[in-house]
Amino acid sequence: MSTQEPIRLGIDLGGSKIEIVAIGGGGIELARHRIATPRDDYAGTVRAVAGLIAGIENELGRRGSVGIGIPGALSPATGVIKNANSTWLNGRSFDRDVATALSRPVRLANDANCFALSEAQDGAAVGAEIVFAIILGTGVGGGIAVRGQPLVGRNAIAGEWGHNPLPWPRDKERPGPACFCGQRGCIETFLSGPGLARDHTLAGGRDHTADQIAAHAAAGDAMAQATMDRYLDRLGRALAHVVNLLDPEVIVLGGGLSNIDALAQGWAERLAPYVFSDRIDTKVVRNVHGDSSGVRGAAWLWAPEEVATALGDA
Repeated sequence: MSTQEPIRLGIDLGGSKIEIVAIGGGGIELARHRIATPRDDYAGTVRAVAGLIAGIENELGRRGSVGIGIPGALSPATGVIKNANSTWLNGRSFDRDVATALSRPVRLANDANCFALSEAQDGAAVGAEIVFAIILGTGVGGGIAVRGQPLVGRNAIAGEWGHNPLPWPRDKERPGPACFCGQRGCIETFLSGPGLARDHTLAGGRDHTADQIAAHAAAGDAMAQATMDRYLDRLGRALAHVVNLLDPEVIVLGGGLSNIDALAQGWAERLAPYVFSDRIDTKVVRNVHGDSSGVRGAAWLWAPEEVATALGDA
Protein backbone atom coordinates (compact mmCIF):
# COMPACT_ATOMS: atom_id res chain seq x y z
CA MET A 1 0.00 0.00 0.00
CA SER A 2 0.96 3.65 -0.38
CA THR A 3 3.04 5.44 2.27
CA GLN A 4 0.64 8.39 2.27
CA GLU A 5 -0.67 9.82 5.53
CA PRO A 6 -2.73 7.20 7.44
CA ILE A 7 -6.49 7.61 7.67
CA ARG A 8 -9.15 6.97 10.29
CA LEU A 9 -11.88 4.45 9.55
CA GLY A 10 -15.27 4.50 11.26
CA ILE A 11 -17.80 1.66 11.26
CA ASP A 12 -21.45 2.08 12.23
CA LEU A 13 -22.80 -1.40 12.94
CA GLY A 14 -26.58 -1.32 12.89
CA GLY A 15 -29.25 -3.97 12.95
CA SER A 16 -29.98 -3.63 9.23
CA LYS A 17 -26.86 -2.05 7.73
CA ILE A 18 -23.13 -1.66 8.29
CA GLU A 19 -21.59 1.59 7.10
CA ILE A 20 -17.94 2.56 6.80
CA VAL A 21 -16.35 5.96 6.31
CA ALA A 22 -12.73 6.96 5.74
CA ILE A 23 -11.68 10.29 7.26
CA GLY A 24 -8.53 12.11 6.20
CA GLY A 25 -6.76 15.17 7.55
CA GLY A 26 -9.00 18.00 8.69
CA GLY A 27 -12.00 15.66 8.99
CA ILE A 28 -12.36 15.37 5.21
CA GLU A 29 -14.45 12.40 4.13
CA LEU A 30 -12.54 10.33 1.57
CA ALA A 31 -14.92 7.42 0.92
CA ARG A 32 -18.07 5.80 2.27
CA HIS A 33 -19.75 2.44 1.70
CA ARG A 34 -22.75 0.57 3.12
CA ILE A 35 -23.80 -3.08 3.10
CA ALA A 36 -26.61 -5.11 4.68
CA THR A 37 -25.92 -6.52 8.13
CA PRO A 38 -25.74 -10.34 8.30
CA ARG A 39 -28.49 -10.54 10.90
CA ASP A 40 -28.23 -13.27 13.55
CA ASP A 41 -24.84 -14.31 12.14
CA TYR A 42 -21.97 -13.40 14.44
CA ALA A 43 -19.14 -14.86 12.38
CA GLY A 44 -20.66 -13.33 9.26
CA THR A 45 -20.78 -9.92 10.95
CA VAL A 46 -17.08 -10.10 11.87
CA ARG A 47 -16.25 -11.08 8.27
CA ALA A 48 -18.43 -8.29 6.87
CA VAL A 49 -16.69 -5.64 9.00
CA ALA A 50 -13.23 -6.96 8.08
CA GLY A 51 -14.22 -7.08 4.42
CA LEU A 52 -15.44 -3.50 4.40
CA ILE A 53 -12.19 -2.33 5.95
CA ALA A 54 -10.04 -4.29 3.50
CA GLY A 55 -12.09 -2.99 0.58
CA ILE A 56 -11.89 0.70 1.47
CA GLU A 57 -8.18 0.45 2.25
CA ASN A 58 -7.51 -1.16 -1.12
CA GLU A 59 -9.62 1.53 -2.80
CA LEU A 60 -7.68 4.36 -1.17
CA GLY A 61 -4.29 2.66 -1.02
CA ARG A 62 -3.93 3.65 2.62
CA ARG A 63 -4.29 1.89 5.98
CA GLY A 64 -6.34 3.31 8.80
CA SER A 65 -7.14 3.11 12.48
CA VAL A 66 -10.49 1.44 13.17
CA GLY A 67 -13.29 2.66 15.42
CA ILE A 68 -16.63 0.86 15.63
CA GLY A 69 -19.97 2.11 16.94
CA ILE A 70 -22.38 -0.58 18.12
CA PRO A 71 -25.93 -0.59 19.52
CA GLY A 72 -24.69 -1.82 22.89
CA ALA A 73 -21.63 -1.60 25.12
CA LEU A 74 -18.50 -3.49 26.06
CA SER A 75 -18.93 -4.73 29.63
CA PRO A 76 -16.08 -3.62 31.93
CA ALA A 77 -16.85 -6.66 34.11
CA THR A 78 -16.68 -9.39 31.46
CA GLY A 79 -15.05 -7.84 28.39
CA VAL A 80 -17.91 -8.96 26.15
CA ILE A 81 -20.81 -7.11 24.54
CA LYS A 82 -23.94 -6.35 26.57
CA ASN A 83 -27.23 -4.52 25.97
CA ALA A 84 -27.00 -4.78 22.17
CA ASN A 85 -30.21 -4.57 20.15
CA SER A 86 -28.32 -6.69 17.61
CA THR A 87 -28.64 -9.57 20.03
CA TRP A 88 -26.22 -11.90 18.24
CA LEU A 89 -23.39 -9.64 19.47
CA ASN A 90 -24.25 -10.05 23.15
CA GLY A 91 -21.83 -12.20 25.13
CA ARG A 92 -19.19 -11.99 22.39
CA SER A 93 -15.66 -10.55 22.38
CA PHE A 94 -16.44 -8.52 19.30
CA ASP A 95 -13.60 -6.02 19.58
CA ARG A 96 -11.00 -8.75 20.03
CA ASP A 97 -12.40 -10.88 17.23
CA VAL A 98 -12.34 -7.96 14.78
CA ALA A 99 -8.85 -7.00 15.98
CA THR A 100 -7.67 -10.56 15.32
CA ALA A 101 -9.17 -10.53 11.84
CA LEU A 102 -7.43 -7.22 11.06
CA SER A 103 -4.16 -7.79 12.95
CA ARG A 104 -4.49 -4.38 14.59
CA PRO A 105 -6.29 -2.89 17.61
CA VAL A 106 -9.81 -1.52 17.29
CA ARG A 107 -11.80 0.81 19.52
CA LEU A 108 -15.44 0.16 20.30
CA ALA A 109 -18.10 2.55 21.60
CA ASN A 110 -21.84 2.77 21.96
CA ASP A 111 -23.41 4.26 18.83
CA ALA A 112 -25.02 7.11 20.79
CA ASN A 113 -21.64 8.02 22.25
CA CYS A 114 -20.23 8.05 18.72
CA PHE A 115 -23.03 10.41 17.72
CA ALA A 116 -22.19 12.72 20.64
CA LEU A 117 -18.49 12.62 19.81
CA SER A 118 -19.11 13.45 16.16
CA GLU A 119 -21.28 16.46 16.89
CA ALA A 120 -18.81 17.67 19.54
CA GLN A 121 -15.83 17.37 17.22
CA ASP A 122 -17.11 19.02 14.04
CA GLY A 123 -20.89 19.22 14.24
CA ALA A 124 -23.59 21.14 16.07
CA ALA A 125 -21.70 21.32 19.39
CA VAL A 126 -18.17 22.30 18.37
CA GLY A 127 -16.37 23.96 21.27
CA ALA A 128 -18.86 22.86 23.94
CA GLU A 129 -17.31 21.34 27.05
CA ILE A 130 -20.26 19.07 27.86
CA VAL A 131 -22.56 17.69 25.16
CA PHE A 132 -25.58 15.43 25.55
CA ALA A 133 -26.75 13.89 22.29
CA ILE A 134 -30.01 11.98 21.95
CA ILE A 135 -31.30 9.60 19.31
CA LEU A 136 -35.06 9.62 18.83
CA GLY A 137 -36.04 6.83 16.48
CA THR A 138 -37.22 3.24 16.76
CA GLY A 139 -35.69 3.42 20.22
CA VAL A 140 -34.33 6.23 22.37
CA GLY A 141 -30.65 6.56 23.17
CA GLY A 142 -28.30 9.10 24.65
CA GLY A 143 -24.58 9.78 24.57
CA ILE A 144 -22.29 12.18 26.41
CA ALA A 145 -19.11 13.88 25.25
CA VAL A 146 -16.93 15.82 27.70
CA ARG A 147 -14.12 18.00 26.34
CA GLY A 148 -14.34 16.23 23.01
CA GLN A 149 -14.19 12.68 24.43
CA PRO A 150 -17.00 10.16 24.98
CA LEU A 151 -18.03 9.57 28.58
CA VAL A 152 -18.43 5.82 29.06
CA GLY A 153 -18.89 5.48 32.82
CA ARG A 154 -17.90 2.82 35.34
CA ASN A 155 -20.57 0.39 34.10
CA ALA A 156 -20.36 1.49 30.44
CA ILE A 157 -23.91 2.85 30.54
CA ALA A 158 -23.35 6.61 30.73
CA GLY A 159 -26.06 8.36 28.74
CA GLU A 160 -28.61 5.51 28.89
CA TRP A 161 -31.30 8.12 29.23
CA GLY A 162 -34.03 6.12 27.50
CA HIS A 163 -34.21 3.57 30.30
CA ASN A 164 -34.96 5.99 33.09
CA PRO A 165 -38.61 6.58 34.01
CA LEU A 166 -40.46 9.47 32.42
CA PRO A 167 -40.11 12.26 35.02
CA TRP A 168 -42.99 14.09 36.68
CA PRO A 169 -45.54 11.58 35.30
CA ARG A 170 -49.20 12.54 34.98
CA ASP A 171 -51.81 10.20 36.42
CA LYS A 172 -52.70 8.88 32.95
CA GLU A 173 -49.02 8.11 32.31
CA ARG A 174 -48.73 5.70 35.25
CA PRO A 175 -47.50 2.97 35.35
CA GLY A 176 -46.55 3.46 31.72
CA PRO A 177 -46.07 1.05 28.83
CA ALA A 178 -43.97 -2.08 29.29
CA CYS A 179 -40.40 -1.74 28.04
CA PHE A 180 -38.20 -4.51 26.63
CA CYS A 181 -35.73 -3.83 29.48
CA GLY A 182 -38.27 -5.29 31.94
CA GLN A 183 -39.45 -2.01 33.46
CA ARG A 184 -42.53 0.10 32.79
CA GLY A 185 -42.81 3.76 31.88
CA CYS A 186 -39.30 4.18 30.48
CA ILE A 187 -38.62 7.36 28.53
CA GLU A 188 -38.12 5.19 25.44
CA THR A 189 -41.68 3.87 25.61
CA PHE A 190 -43.04 7.41 25.33
CA LEU A 191 -40.53 9.19 23.09
CA SER A 192 -39.62 6.61 20.47
CA GLY A 193 -41.38 6.66 17.10
CA PRO A 194 -43.49 3.60 18.02
CA GLY A 195 -44.25 5.23 21.38
CA LEU A 196 -45.54 8.38 19.71
CA ALA A 197 -47.68 6.33 17.32
CA ARG A 198 -49.09 4.21 20.15
CA ASP A 199 -50.01 7.30 22.17
CA HIS A 200 -51.89 8.74 19.19
CA THR A 201 -53.86 5.52 18.70
CA LEU A 202 -54.71 5.22 22.40
CA ALA A 203 -56.05 8.78 22.35
CA GLY A 204 -58.50 7.81 19.61
CA GLY A 205 -56.48 8.72 16.55
CA ARG A 206 -55.99 6.64 13.44
CA ASP A 207 -53.06 4.26 13.13
CA HIS A 208 -50.28 6.45 11.73
CA THR A 209 -46.51 6.56 11.86
CA ALA A 210 -44.76 9.26 13.83
CA ASP A 211 -43.92 11.14 10.63
CA GLN A 212 -47.55 11.02 9.49
CA ILE A 213 -48.77 12.32 12.86
CA ALA A 214 -46.30 15.21 12.71
CA ALA A 215 -47.38 16.04 9.14
CA HIS A 216 -51.07 15.99 10.08
CA ALA A 217 -50.34 18.21 13.09
CA ALA A 218 -48.51 20.71 10.89
CA ALA A 219 -51.51 20.71 8.54
CA GLY A 220 -53.87 21.67 11.37
CA ASP A 221 -55.35 18.31 12.44
CA ALA A 222 -56.48 18.91 16.04
CA MET A 223 -56.02 15.35 17.30
CA ALA A 224 -52.53 15.11 15.79
CA GLN A 225 -51.66 18.50 17.30
CA ALA A 226 -52.76 17.25 20.73
CA THR A 227 -50.55 14.17 20.31
CA MET A 228 -47.56 16.31 19.36
CA ASP A 229 -48.22 18.64 22.31
CA ARG A 230 -48.09 15.65 24.68
CA TYR A 231 -44.92 14.40 23.00
CA LEU A 232 -43.15 17.75 23.26
CA ASP A 233 -44.16 18.15 26.91
CA ARG A 234 -42.79 14.69 27.71
CA LEU A 235 -39.59 15.41 25.82
CA GLY A 236 -39.24 18.67 27.72
CA ARG A 237 -39.62 16.89 31.05
CA ALA A 238 -37.12 14.20 30.04
CA LEU A 239 -34.55 16.75 28.84
CA ALA A 240 -35.01 18.82 32.01
CA HIS A 241 -33.78 15.82 33.98
CA VAL A 242 -30.64 15.81 31.85
CA VAL A 243 -30.09 19.53 32.47
CA ASN A 244 -30.60 19.13 36.22
CA LEU A 245 -28.14 16.23 36.40
CA LEU A 246 -25.51 17.03 33.77
CA ASP A 247 -26.05 20.71 32.92
CA PRO A 248 -24.67 20.40 29.37
CA GLU A 249 -23.90 23.42 27.23
CA VAL A 250 -25.56 21.79 24.24
CA ILE A 251 -28.17 19.07 23.74
CA VAL A 252 -28.06 17.70 20.19
CA LEU A 253 -31.18 16.08 18.74
CA GLY A 254 -30.67 13.11 16.43
CA GLY A 255 -32.53 10.18 14.95
CA GLY A 256 -35.44 10.22 12.52
CA LEU A 257 -37.81 12.13 14.81
CA SER A 258 -35.33 15.01 15.12
CA ASN A 259 -36.36 16.04 11.60
CA ILE A 260 -39.85 16.98 12.83
CA ASP A 261 -40.09 20.76 12.55
CA ALA A 262 -41.88 21.15 15.89
CA LEU A 263 -38.72 19.97 17.67
CA ALA A 264 -36.63 22.82 16.29
CA GLN A 265 -37.68 25.61 18.63
CA GLY A 266 -39.39 26.60 21.89
CA TRP A 267 -37.08 24.70 24.22
CA ALA A 268 -36.50 27.40 26.80
CA GLU A 269 -40.25 27.52 27.47
CA ARG A 270 -40.59 23.73 27.60
CA LEU A 271 -37.68 23.29 30.00
CA ALA A 272 -38.38 26.24 32.28
CA PRO A 273 -41.05 24.63 34.53
CA TYR A 274 -38.74 21.72 35.40
CA VAL A 275 -35.13 22.98 35.37
CA PHE A 276 -33.81 24.01 38.79
CA SER A 277 -32.39 27.36 37.71
CA ASP A 278 -33.39 31.00 37.41
CA ARG A 279 -32.68 30.91 33.67
CA ILE A 280 -31.77 28.34 31.02
CA ASP A 281 -28.78 28.87 28.76
CA THR A 282 -28.63 25.30 27.46
CA LYS A 283 -28.88 25.14 23.68
CA VAL A 284 -31.09 22.43 22.15
CA VAL A 285 -30.18 22.01 18.49
CA ARG A 286 -30.51 19.62 15.60
CA ASN A 287 -27.47 17.63 14.55
CA VAL A 288 -25.31 18.72 11.62
CA HIS A 289 -24.24 15.37 10.20
CA GLY A 290 -27.58 13.55 10.22
CA ASP A 291 -27.35 9.81 9.62
CA SER A 292 -23.60 10.24 9.07
CA SER A 293 -22.89 11.34 12.61
CA GLY A 294 -22.54 7.89 14.18
CA VAL A 295 -20.09 6.58 11.63
CA ARG A 296 -18.03 9.78 11.72
CA GLY A 297 -17.92 9.61 15.51
CA ALA A 298 -16.59 6.05 15.33
CA ALA A 299 -13.70 7.32 13.21
CA TRP A 300 -13.05 10.05 15.81
CA LEU A 301 -12.45 7.37 18.49
CA TRP A 302 -8.81 7.62 17.42
CA ALA A 303 -7.24 11.06 17.57
CA PRO A 304 -5.08 11.98 14.55
CA GLU A 305 -1.87 11.69 16.56
CA GLU A 306 -2.82 8.15 17.65
CA VAL A 307 -3.26 6.65 14.19
CA ALA A 308 0.36 5.67 13.69
CA THR A 309 0.34 3.84 17.03
CA ALA A 310 -2.86 2.05 16.09
CA LEU A 311 -1.19 0.78 12.93
CA GLY A 312 2.00 -0.27 14.69
CA ASP A 313 4.02 2.38 12.85
CA ALA A 314 5.09 4.37 15.92
